[in-house]
Amino acid sequence: MDIKIVDLCVKVKDKEILNNFNLNINSGEIHVIMGPNGVGKSTLSKVIMGNSDYDVVSGDILVNGKSIKDLDVSQRAKLGIFLSFQNPLEIEGVTNSEFLKTMVRDVRDSDISLYDFIKEVNVCSEELEFNKDMLHRHINQNFSGGEKKKNEILQMKMLRPKFIILDELDSGLDVDSLHLVCSNINKYLEDNPSCAVLIITHYTRLLKEIVPDYVHVLKDGKIVYTGDSSLAEKIEKSGYKVFDNGTSNIAEDTVYE
Repeated sequence: MDIKIVDLCVKVKDKEILNNFNLNINSGEIHVIMGPNGVGKSTLSKVIMGNSDYDVVSGDILVNGKSIKDLDVSQRAKLGIFLSFQNPLEIEGVTNSEFLKTMVRDVRDSDISLYDFIKEVNVCSEELEFNKDMLHRHINQNFSGGEKKKNEILQMKMLRPKFIILDELDSGLDVDSLHLVCSNINKYLEDNPSCAVLIITHYTRLLKEIVPDYVHVLKDGKIVYTGDSSLAEKIEKSGYKVFDNGTSNIAEDTVYE
């Protein structure tokens, strides 16, 4: 799946968050967005997914050359767009299994037998070391941070997306759980080589597990610098002050302390 974001301007309650934001993600590529708190990283993920709380003032989001700006969340999901939330919601009264079966039926646009569903969800749960008892509990209720994130990736595996957005996946995961979750994502990408990925993160530990093709720095509502995976390591050592003028003072072989 190819994604092209063109001159996107987004406001929330009359406050401009994204300003002429541009980004191309080609099929099979892994892109990372990094930047200080409050610059619009999570806003970008929610706007791509179609969250109506955000006002798209101008610009467009194209998937395989076609605008999705007027599509609602469910329509975008059916196209194959998936967002793993930074802070997954708890939903009382709906079990994980009920939620998963409804999602699978709607997004795949075809029914699935109970036998096939149980077989598939059990395999995915085992691969994630996700306790099967949690399938029968209300969504994310009394789940640990790591369990919530595993639940997000369980949904991903069941929905079989073509474009995956991971918003601070590493938040709430210990070292072992991060490795397990990332191994599942990498296996999915191996099996689906045309799948595109957008990762939003503050830290390099996730990027040692899922190695990106491009790393972008977001400041003042737009991308101010792009590099390869080594850029994340330089940011970790130098911080974001080197981008205060809208360009980077990071030389190819230099880290500014």
